[in-house]
Amino acid sequence: MSDDMPQRVVAHAKLNLSLRVLARETSGYHQLETVFCGIDLADEIEISRTSAGITLEIAQPAETPGRPPDVGPAEQNLAHRAASLFARETTIEGGIHIRLVKRIPAGAGLGGGSSDAAAVLRALNERHAQPLTQQTLLGLGARLGSDVPFFLAEAPLALAWGRGERILPLPGLPVAPVVLAVPPERVSTADAYAALDPARPAVPAIVELPRTWHDAAVNAHNDFEDVVFARHPRLRALRQALADAGAMLARLTGSGSVVFGVFEEGAAAGAAARELARSQADVAIIVTRSRAH
Repeated sequence: MSDDMPQRVVAHAKLNLSLRVLARETSGYHQLETVFCGIDLADEIEISRTSAGITLEIAQPAETPGRPPDVGPAEQNLAHRAASLFARETTIEGGIHIRLVKRIPAGAGLGGGSSDAAAVLRALNERHAQPLTQQTLLGLGARLGSDVPFFLAEAPLALAWGRGERILPLPGLPVAPVVLAVPPERVSTADAYAALDPARPAVPAIVELPRTWHDAAVNAHNDFEDVVFARHPRLRALRQALADAGAMLARLTGSGSVVFGVFEEGAAAGAAARELARSQADVAIIVTRSRAH
């Protein structure tokens, strides 16, 4: 494509259908084993050329007017860091402007920042005639965060292990409605890790790869739930409310704070969303769908 034409891409959110935290390495990082599932909820990204440097603009979606969300300093944003990393690895000429329309709640366990980073890496690689191989992109993504390789793989469902950089793409599950409960509470990922029992298993469990939502529900687990729910008991109540409303799978995603429910039918998901919105006035409710491709 022409360097003068803005490039528009989307960055989808994710759920962790299962998440196990394994032993801590001498480096200080924990090994993970997780089943990722993509959902339709997505940020929008527009990349355009500038004379020099990297700039980031955060925008509010047109359907929810108001002030754009505060996502912290631009240089710490994963989309900005991804562009900087790509520029260093490829020595591209000129500058990069990123306009980011945020729909995925930040710091909520939905992988919004990681997805933005993956989308920027993919888009810049395409814009510059693919100077980096997919394997190189995955390596760069792993340097930015453990969720980034999943988004780079562009799979609707995947098993990931190690620090998230080892990915086994899986066929997508049938499209299903998903209700996200986004509370005002925020969970520190570092604190959640610190609260885990240090006696973690050293090797991954043998998981049954989900072929149906029933499989996913039977094997659903999140090692962070006990420690996060102990500090934020309302999150446990939100998960229970989704289960009581008929969700076939209800869990915390990542280290939180978002709790999700996967439903068989849109009518049940809509009813659950309305009841949660009525009973939990300060909890944002988002209805979306799982991704099949």
